Amino acid sequence: TVTLALLRSDYLPNFSDAIKQVEINTIASSFGGISTIMTPMHSYILAELGYQDKLINLPENKALSGLCDAMVEAWKLQARPSAAILFVVENVTYNICDQRFHEFYIRETYPHVTVIRRTLTEIGETGRLGPGKELLLGDIEASVVYFRAGYEPGHYFGQCEWDARLLIERSLAIKCPSIQYHLAGTKKVQQALAKTDVLRRFVGDETKIEAIRDIFTGLYSLDQDEGGDEAVALALANPERYVLKPQREGGGNNVYGEDIPAALKAMSSAERSAWILMERIFPPLSDGYMIRPNGPSPPPLVQLVSELGIFGTIIGSKDKILYNKQVGHMLRTKLSSSNEGGVAAGSGALDSPYLID
Repeated sequence: TVTLALLRSDYLPNFSDAIKQVEINTIASSFGGISTIMTPMHSYILAELGYQDKLINLPENKALSGLCDAMVEAWKLQARPSAAILFVVENVTYNICDQRFHEFYIRETYPHVTVIRRTLTEIGETGRLGPGKELLLGDIEASVVYFRAGYEPGHYFGQCEWDARLLIERSLAIKCPSIQYHLAGTKKVQQALAKTDVLRRFVGDETKIEAIRDIFTGLYSLDQDEGGDEAVALALANPERYVLKPQREGGGNNVYGEDIPAALKAMSSAERSAWILMERIFPPLSDGYMIRPNGPSPPPLVQLVSELGIFGTIIGSKDKILYNKQVGHMLRTKLSSSNEGGVAAGSGALDSPYLID
């Protein structure tokens, strides 16, 4: 009944000086590894340029160690010293460096903890449950499962991969995330959680409810009802104010601005209910340089937008929280003209926050 979550909650500053949540990631929350080395890299560059006095304005980032320490805490809870931490990975992993940093940190800091990597296909072919519902992969038991794959339909090639996911969920292993936490990160559930009456089920203090709601932007259902029809009318009347988001992860799936009316009109009413409508955040712009492979040299001065991700770790059951820490951050910067901000997709670049008064 215990679950582990390595979360990343993403925020954009709004033009009104408020900060608004873009989304919360509950599965494969990436870039904790690579973000951790951004601060030393930018510190080195500042020092090379003679700005040693500026280094104090770069906040320390311990995202990698914090995320990995939480995995090991979950491993300790199982009290099965011969068991491994299982990384569930894609057949072809484009973001492999970020994953490997986690693996290397655990191997170096906790040499007595074994880390193994398997695809869903490999788990489906070799996995089984032991007599006590232990998750067994060949002759290796996995007591903690860290999903870096399995968050989108394309990762499930057939029944073998779905059987692997079900096998993991049925096992004794602590999942990161469990299927419940996975669903909590979907756009539809986040839209539902933003409602005041739903928040009240989980947060008893009205002051805290209002503080949480302050970071939410407008999130609207597109269900086949009066509320859904009203949301569609809002989007058609002023599409530039909104973003259409489907039940998908990994970036590149949203519909923005002037493309929204055509997308909505092409959907059946049943298909429409699988999407949500989100009020668009309009962040302030900054000037800077984006350095890309094969980009222009010298790079031109361009207008940029930055999105801040805060990493958190939590271990607990539905009745008790055992471990709960904020462990680091990620800053992602993109061209102001780009709707998508995915780094792996080539739309954005990792960055470091610079603190000013």
